Amino acid sequence: MIRVGKVVAAHGLQGAVVLKHIVDNSKWLEKEMPLFLELQKKSYIPYFVEDFTVNNEEEYIVQLDDVEGVDAAKRLIGKHVYAEEDQLSKSKSDSPLLWIGFNLVDKTKGGLGVLEDVMQAGQNWIGQITVNGKEVLIPLAPEMILDVNMKNKFIRMDLPEGLIEVYLEG
Repeated sequence: MIRVGKVVAAHGLQGAVVLKHIVDNSKWLEKEMPLFLELQKKSYIPYFVEDFTVNNEEEYIVQLDDVEGVDAAKRLIGKHVYAEEDQLSKSKSDSPLLWIGFNLVDKTKGGLGVLEDVMQAGQNWIGQITVNGKEVLIPLAPEMILDVNMKNKFIRMDLPEGLIEVYLEG
């Protein structure tokens, strides 16, 4: 599963929610498609899309099954939303969202670990890995990426010297 966004608000009195998404286009959502909400850590509960409208390029207003009324919708605010990878086939294939689970390899240090998550900070993408039990954030800047191998699921990078060590010193 790939994280596609977050519920940021309730909308109206019927239980609709505002889904702020990070998918590269606004044409990926479909009626009856399951979206998985992380109600608790690593607990993905499926909700099916009853109806939706495009609010803007980054937001949908979505009516989910079994979410009735504004109180039920408010309980979903702040929850991360996931979709199955094959449901995002209409989005760009080079989206960093599709890289979760890929091995991260530095050109000098070798294998660093598995990309556990990606997030967007403004226009920039940041990847999260765990090295020696510590969370490490890696900028996924195009100038640092040497190769993204979709078939073998790895990303080869040229990371700045000392980037990993900064996290491990603390």
